[in-house]
Formats: sequence, C-alpha cells, structure tokens
Amino acid sequence: MTVSCVIPAFDEAARIGGVLLAVLGHPDVAEVIVVDDASRDGTAAVAERLGARVLRLGANGGKTRALMTGVAAAQGDTLLLLDADLLGLRAEDVAALLAPVLSGRAGASLSLRGNAPRTWRLIGLDYISGERAMPRALLLGREAEILALPRFGFEAWLNDRWLAEGLRVAVVPWPGVASPSKARKRGALRGLLADAAMMGDILRVLPPLAALRQIARLRARRVS
Repeated sequence: MTVSCVIPAFDEAARIGGVLLAVLGHPDVAEVIVVDDASRDGTAAVAERLGARVLRLGANGGKTRALMTGVAAAQGDTLLLLDADLLGLRAEDVAALLAPVLSGRAGASLSLRGNAPRTWRLIGLDYISGERAMPRALLLGREAEILALPRFGFEAWLNDRWLAEGLRVAVVPWPGVASPSKARKRGALRGLLADAAMMGDILRVLPPLAALRQIARLRARRVS
C-alpha cells in the first residue's frame, strides 16, 4: 500500500515545520500534501521550502474543505491525516499510527496525544482526533456529502463512516505529542471563540447523546 499524507493548515508557519520534518522522507509515506487554507503568515512558503507539495486555497474555507482538497489530489491508497500544529511529533509516531493499517491488523487508526483531554485519556479514545490513517477509498464518491459538513465536522462524520464499514480501530498512544490550545495560538478571547465555534460544528454533526453512543461503539471496535 502507498501512503499519502494530507495536512490542512491555516496560519501555522511557526509549527508546521516540525510536523513536516517527521513525515517528509519517511519510509512509509509516498507523498506529503499541505493544503494552505489562505494563511496570512507564510505557512505555504515554509512547507514549500521544506519540500512538501503545497496546494494554496484562495479563500479560507475551513478544515473540512482543506482536507478534501488534499484528498482529491492524493495518489496513495492509504491516507495519513495530520494536523499542522502538532508539537513533538517524531517519525516513530508516524510509523506507529500507520502500522496497524499497513499490517492489516486494523482498518483505521487514530492518535491519543499526550495532552488530549483527561476524559479522553481515561477512556482511552479521543474521538475527534485529527491524526488518522485509513483507506482513501472510504471517502471516494462522498465528496459532496463531506463538503456539506460544517467547517469542523469531518472527524465526527468519519467515525460514523468507520463504524458503518465495520472497521476495527486502533488507538495509538502518542504520549510525547501535543496539540497547542487555540488560546495559546490566538490569544485568550479569540481562542475561546474558536473553540466554541469548533464544538458548535461538531455538535451540529453529532449531538451529545449520539456522541456518547459513537464513543461506546468505537471503543467496542478497538484492537490492541
């Protein structure tokens, strides 16, 4: 299987370099595509300088649209989806996330970062993790459905897709990897507003009771 890594990015010039250093030239990754969602801080230039293929969007359309732009351009039969702001990501972490899917032990995998919310760490599952590996075929032919989702509704939708396909799911601990808070990146007020908007999008796709059911079903599909 060949692996395409897709990284949606918006104003991540300060952090995307560390993510790219973990995946560019990785023996398991055939191509790395950064989708720059109309960044204002030189994110695209950083990614190009390091050697990633960069797709520049003319207007900010949100994470879901950026992801699907990268998926449409990808050539591999396996997708590796990564957020652009990860701190502490290493090549070993990338290999660990891909291993269950490439070996056939699981149909899909997702990360459990070291700074994931305490609740997610206690139950052993971050159901809205942005770091995932899976077959690209799961998304083909569903572009219109996906693009109709809210800006941050993709992960909640994708979980239902995995469950509908009956995939076994591997949860891969990443104790040394962190995702900085929006407050840290944008300031307290803007970060709070961004978090509220993100959770609003997720709840539009998956109301609270449905989220609890989804989490229980994902845990039941976990492989060790």
